[in-house]
Amino acid sequence: MFAYRLRQLRLGKKLSQQYMADFLGITRQGYGKYEKEKKNGSQPDFDTLKKLADFFDVTIDYLISGDIEKKKDHLPELTDKNEKDIAKKLENILESMESDTALSFDGEPMDDETKELVRMAIESNLKLTKQLAKKKFTPKKYRDDQE
Repeated sequence: MFAYRLRQLRLGKKLSQQYMADFLGITRQGYGKYEKEKKNGSQPDFDTLKKLADFFDVTIDYLISGDIEKKKDHLPELTDKNEKDIAKKLENILESMESDTALSFDGEPMDDETKELVRMAIESNLKLTKQLAKKKFTPKKYRDDQE
C-alpha cells in the first residue's frame, strides 16, 4: 500500500520518478523501488519518509498505513512568549513531581532516562495544546490558511 500511495501522490503532482530521486538525493532506480509493490520493492528510512511526507504535505502515518487523515493539520507557530510560558508551566509541573514517589512505576522510582522521556512527553503535549488553542481561538480573518 505504501508503494501505491507514493505513486499516486507523485502522479497527482505530475512529477517523474527522476524528479523525486533528485529531490531525495538517490538514483531513479532507488526511488523506483519505493513504488514497487512486489518483493523487490523497498521501504525508505525514517528521514526519507519525513522528507516525502513534508514534500507531499501528508503525514508519515498516511504514507505507511493510509488509515490516518491524509493532510497535515497546519497548526500555528508558537511565539517566543508562548515558548517561555510553556517552559515555565513545564518547570512548575516537574517541580510538583520532584518527590521520590511522584515519578514511579509499580512502586519503583523511575530512572533518569525515563524521567527525561516523561518530561519530553509533557512538553510536547503542552506545545500541542497551545497550538490547538491558538488555532481554535484565532479569528478566521487573522489565520494564514484562510480555511
